[in-house]
Amino acid sequence: MMKRRKEMHQQVLWCLLLLFLGTTSISTSNCSYVNDKQPYYYYRGRPMFLGSSSSSSMYNHRTSSVILPIYGNVYPRGFYYVAILVGDPPRPYFLDPDTGSDLTWLQCDAPCVRCTRGPHPLYKPSSDLVPSRDPLCAAVQPEFYKCESPDQCDYEVEYADGGSSLGVLCGYDQIPGPSHHPLDGVLGLGKGKVSIVSQLSDQGFTRNVVGHCLSGRGGGYIFFGDQVYDSSQLVYGRRFTGVENLHVIFDSGSSYTYFASQAYHILVSQLTRDLHRTSLKDAIDDDTLPVCWKGRRPFKSIRDARKYFKPLALSFGGGKYAAHFDIPPENYLIISVKGNACLGILNGTEVGLQNYNIIGDISMQDKMIIYDNEKTMIGWGYANCERMPKGKAVAL
Repeated sequence: MMKRRKEMHQQVLWCLLLLFLGTTSISTSNCSYVNDKQPYYYYRGRPMFLGSSSSSSMYNHRTSSVILPIYGNVYPRGFYYVAILVGDPPRPYFLDPDTGSDLTWLQCDAPCVRCTRGPHPLYKPSSDLVPSRDPLCAAVQPEFYKCESPDQCDYEVEYADGGSSLGVLCGYDQIPGPSHHPLDGVLGLGKGKVSIVSQLSDQGFTRNVVGHCLSGRGGGYIFFGDQVYDSSQLVYGRRFTGVENLHVIFDSGSSYTYFASQAYHILVSQLTRDLHRTSLKDAIDDDTLPVCWKGRRPFKSIRDARKYFKPLALSFGGGKYAAHFDIPPENYLIISVKGNACLGILNGTEVGLQNYNIIGDISMQDKMIIYDNEKTMIGWGYANCERMPKGKAVAL
């Protein structure tokens, strides 16, 4: 995420950040989105723990976790989201959980200049402004920012895909990027001071740890409580490719995985070489993703196609202490509506990511990913992401 200075004179309001960590009450929701399972709750103002069998919640002071259901998939939907309730009376909104950015914002009618179409009406904020001197306001500004409007906190944020949001932590001017998701806003889960998980930690509610578990069948869960790695190697078919020192970001806000140009072309070259020995052919008439292959008959599932492909891995560190992030075929392929196998790893350099490599949702499916911001560590392991942890309700 990249921020830059922008003068703004229109009075708009700090909407979402204070609603998350204020003193408002807990609410539940029975909203739905297209044909997904119904999202049923989100905490407002007070940390909660979600049990898998009901919408009851739990909080165990400082060692607790906030656990939320995630909905959506990599393909064909193309994004994941969480459901929240905001306002009085509470209204449902769907946000993109993004570990690659810090700022949480919601599209607002303040009034809106350019808003993208979301699943719900724009949020109508109150008149409770947060002044520019607030420490959290400083956290979303460039280093030498000078506020022209002391009674409000202005912001502008640009995302790696070219999208942007402008407002006062209540987005009223959104420019979607190529990977735009039709949602109401973004849930920023990065390690910066302004992120939700950092605020929960600062107030003593949870540890500064966030994790998620995305099911290959769609859905999953995300949790708070008890990111960039600069040294890794790309492994294909259990052999090193010669690509080293990759700058890697684990980003739940990206549906697909992106490799820098060198790693991407080496991977495509090795895949092409191996597939020439099989019955698969280039599917040049399928524009679902840049690279697709077709078999003698359409594939019905990843299971039908995976036998033609080798596993990938990112190796962090060296020697006997090396950590391997495995990426099996089902975590880098999708089956298009035409029944072809398409490569869910894209060329990041072509879309402006320079030399960064983004590990997106497709490659994190069926794994629990944990970001420990307190220890600046990340961990992962295979998990059944369709089963949410169980818990009993505990009053605050």
